[in-house]
Amino acid sequence: MFEVTAAPMPKALDAAPAREPGAYQALVREIGEDGAGEVRDVFWSETCARLQLFRTLSLARQLARITREAHSLKSAAGTFGYVRLAALALRLEQAAETLGEAEFHGLLDLMDAAYAAARAQEPQG
Repeated sequence: MFEVTAAPMPKALDAAPAREPGAYQALVREIGEDGAGEVRDVFWSETCARLQLFRTLSLARQLARITREAHSLKSAAGTFGYVRLAALALRLEQAAETLGEAEFHGLLDLMDAAYAAARAQEPQG
């Protein structure tokens, strides 16, 4: 697959689009329509599970796992062009060790919203 880097999250959440439309087509060119569709379906299911997992993890006791999961989410979201979600995951990855509980849960709320926005922008069919 191709490598994608997520830019740091802008101050205003709305400054980053939920989805970069050309990213999926680049993946289709690389692995074909069927393969890209299958990988995207796995992304949606794993991302939903990962977002739920974050809610069960303790920031104080499971920091390494939170950071690792955020890194994986950032990479996967970037691959499909979900730039807002990738940027928020990057923020969590980089700042997890300095976040308080309220900030952590606020960031998770933003990640849930970015996930929902990306799903809403997904082409139907």
